[in-house]
Amino acid sequence: MISEKWLRRARSGNWLRRARGPLLLPLLPLLLLLSACAGMPQSPAASSASPAKGHGTTHEEQLTSDLVYKFLLAEVANQRGQHELAARLYLELAQATRDPRVARRAAQIAYQSHQDEKAEQALELWNQLDPASVQAKQLLVSLYLGEGKLDQARPILKQYLAENPAHAGPLFLQLAMLLGHDSDKQGALALMRALAKPYPKLPEAHLALAHTAIQAGKQDEAVAEARRALELRPDWSDAVLFEVHLLAAHPRQALKVLKDFLAANPKDDEVRLVYARHLLDARHYHGARDAFRKLQESHPKDPNIAFAIGVLSLHLGDLEDAQKQFQRSITYGNKDQDTMQFYLGQLSEAKQDLKAAVAHYRQVSGGDHLYEARVREAYLLGKLGRLDEARDLLHHVRAQDAQQSLQLILLESELCRDAKQYDAAYNVLEKGLKQFPDQPDLLYEAGIMADKLGRPDEMESLLRKVMHLQPDNANAYNALGFSLIDRDVRVKEGMALVLKAHHLAPDDAAITDSLGWGYYRQGKLELSLKYLRRAYSADPDPEIGAHLGEVLWAHGNKAEARKVWNGARKAHPDNEALNKVMRKYLK
Repeated sequence: MISEKWLRRARSGNWLRRARGPLLLPLLPLLLLLSACAGMPQSPAASSASPAKGHGTTHEEQLTSDLVYKFLLAEVANQRGQHELAARLYLELAQATRDPRVARRAAQIAYQSHQDEKAEQALELWNQLDPASVQAKQLLVSLYLGEGKLDQARPILKQYLAENPAHAGPLFLQLAMLLGHDSDKQGALALMRALAKPYPKLPEAHLALAHTAIQAGKQDEAVAEARRALELRPDWSDAVLFEVHLLAAHPRQALKVLKDFLAANPKDDEVRLVYARHLLDARHYHGARDAFRKLQESHPKDPNIAFAIGVLSLHLGDLEDAQKQFQRSITYGNKDQDTMQFYLGQLSEAKQDLKAAVAHYRQVSGGDHLYEARVREAYLLGKLGRLDEARDLLHHVRAQDAQQSLQLILLESELCRDAKQYDAAYNVLEKGLKQFPDQPDLLYEAGIMADKLGRPDEMESLLRKVMHLQPDNANAYNALGFSLIDRDVRVKEGMALVLKAHHLAPDDAAITDSLGWGYYRQGKLELSLKYLRRAYSADPDPEIGAHLGEVLWAHGNKAEARKVWNGARKAHPDNEALNKVMRKYLK
């Protein structure tokens, strides 16, 4: 892609304007054309002719009268919108008079009314009659390029470049832009190569060639030409940014190019901004923040830079700096209050100030973060024990698509489940399944809730439907398998399901826990301890800790069992499964 800065520079010249607008020079008044043509020299035949007998005028006067009539007819036709007639008459006049001003008028009318064939004839005649006219060359080349007549454009361009070396740079950049629209990409590249060849030390020629080469699919040539342009003009940001664009598939190389350029040109903020964004895309968050901080040194009152640093600091857990930068962004006029309030909500949430987070999210009234702000607000209301308020809010959130509708259903059921309102959670999911009957996530969650409500047959039916829809859904196999094992019914079948889940997701701690618990039910304590220790080491979840402690107790290692239980309860004092096991064994 050509940068906006590059385009602005390219457009600053007058060469090769493509738009069908008025000619750059003012139109000659009709009377000037008439007076000029009336006095132009005649052909030898006309000059030697004698006055016609029986008439009071000479042949020259008769010719002038015809011209005047034709000029008037052409102008009237043009005024009445009969542009085809006007263009034809003016072209005939230009061919008859051989006057460049008449040719220009013919070209103007034909060009503006999109009569390309007549415009081409008139422009060629104008260029022939007035070889010094830059404007004639401009329009003729523009027309040739628009029609894909690259060979006709080449000699005119070569001549102009040779005669106007001071304008060569802007012309090459404009040519690259125009040729980018040409359907004959290989022909455009051949033309640019020919034009650039006499200018080996002109950086604009190499960058223009790089642009044309990439359009023709010549990646290596484009990179080489962009680098050559940068060698000739080491501080040229356009060249380095284009090379970085070409290296999009090689982000490490692109970052190195940007880093090296900034080492030599530390004050180029445009390139540094691109560097910061590339670091962000590569998830080099510390480096990206450093780059934005460097930009902030030269733009201390830029609210967008402060905001970017604040978001990165928030992501990196540097909450104090995030608060400072967000405040700075507000102070210096950040106008996107919706985005600002959303991230202040994120910051308050990270600080565990849930009430403040809710207040900030509530102030988001539009923009890209509106939906997410409402979802976070509802979630936090649930965490604050304001379940009815949270559910009411979710019912008023306007989903933009099916995915958002599904997310709202799952979140409402989750809030009900966390509040131990399992019936309400199940009802939400059941209603959702009427809207999305084969949605695996809804089926899975409904199965889990059915288990919580003591409906094992219904749970099994729902989970088996998930397995049918998603044969590789490890969680579905694990949930049903664990339920069978934990209820000590069909343990062999449950173990087969868990082993299937383990095969699909061997590093999942919850599935490893189920496997260990299954071996415990089968009396294989050593295998059970092996898998439960592995699971608890990967994820010190309180329910995994409850299982590990129980197996350790059964294995006779009561001291370690107490240690595991106490450690898990310290981190999760309210976990129901853990407390139930501890009450059972530590009476």
